[in-house]
Amino acid sequence: MSNIKDISLAQSGEDKIKWVESYMPVLNIIKKEFEQTKPFAGKRISMSIHLEAKTAFLAKVLKAGGAEVYVTGCNPLSTQDDVAAALVKDGFEVNAWRGVNEEEYKAHLIKTLSLCPHVMIDDGGDLINLLQGECREYGKDLIGGCEETTTGIHRLKAKEAQGKLDYTMININDADCKHLFDNRYGTGQSTLDGIMNSTNLIIAGKTVVIAGYGWCGKGIAMRVKGMGGIPVITEIDSVKAIEAVMDGFAVMKMDDAAKIGDLFITVTGCCDVIRKEHFEVMKDGVLISNSGHFDCEIDKKALAECAVEVFHRKPNIMGYRMKDGRVLNLMAEGRLVNLAAGNGHPAEIMDMSFSLQAKCLEYLVKNEGKMEHRLYSVPVDIDKKVAELKLKSLGITIDELSKEQIDYLNKAE
Repeated sequence: MSNIKDISLAQSGEDKIKWVESYMPVLNIIKKEFEQTKPFAGKRISMSIHLEAKTAFLAKVLKAGGAEVYVTGCNPLSTQDDVAAALVKDGFEVNAWRGVNEEEYKAHLIKTLSLCPHVMIDDGGDLINLLQGECREYGKDLIGGCEETTTGIHRLKAKEAQGKLDYTMININDADCKHLFDNRYGTGQSTLDGIMNSTNLIIAGKTVVIAGYGWCGKGIAMRVKGMGGIPVITEIDSVKAIEAVMDGFAVMKMDDAAKIGDLFITVTGCCDVIRKEHFEVMKDGVLISNSGHFDCEIDKKALAECAVEVFHRKPNIMGYRMKDGRVLNLMAEGRLVNLAAGNGHPAEIMDMSFSLQAKCLEYLVKNEGKMEHRLYSVPVDIDKKVAELKLKSLGITIDELSKEQIDYLNKAE
């Protein structure tokens, strides 16, 4: 039985799902294919992923393939209650609502695993952690799963390195049709959407400190620069730091950037990126936000300890008044600002990421019993097929190699 906030919100959710469905052509093609082939007939799928309209359409695509689908969120503030209601009305098992506490969040994850899935979609690694811990009995039928995001891949790689990965998992995040577009263009746009919609402030002229210059950081820096902001990059990787310099951005330590930033955005996947010593030197009125998966990049405990007053300023923004009168503004409780304070990545971007998810789940089912308990890359043919379908949907054609060109490239001498 589903556990959501309010079923009466379903119509609003249905409208959102229908809207994004119109802009996800590749996933629509896969849905039609699945309706014919039924690759998930008799199979159960658990999904823990940011529960909004694009995710809901992915769930519908998997159901069209014959699956029984259980859905929950992967972050306490990223669930959209109207979308959850729409899925329940459409016959899905959904356990999620916006603003769950830690106990409720864990209970929803466990309920989502309780159907003993054959395949699953994880976003951040919470499902796999439960399956390898207190919920091990729910993994008895698991063929494998897909992991969506950088943070989850870090956790899986750590398990694999320690010989502690007990299931077959596919690394969606590092596929070309995911990180080159979702992480860069998706995070770049949706992060600034969330910030601007919540603050009603301008980017132009502001010094924007971006912690981390991976694909997400690159995308944010690109968008900030395009809107007239002044990007400043902080990094711990010397190669990425040089790349940022040659892309035209200032690079410095957070200790120095903390003194000059007007807006801070963390996208590192690590903890304690912005700390007490940084809060102590930040400007009055500064905006502090995070687009990494977990809310540990900004030391919220230290921020609260530094403040003499914590007060609500407006939706998605809390003010922290320092002893000297400065006010530091924390956005979306330090959680993913693009989802907690916005609608997440654009539909056209998630069209590619979720198409990878759908086809990789099909791949797992087709290869049941043939794969080891380790982390696999997305098969190249799936990555390429998604790109081809995306180009086709845009009406774009590209050149092909002739036989002579293929022979030339394959010469051994």
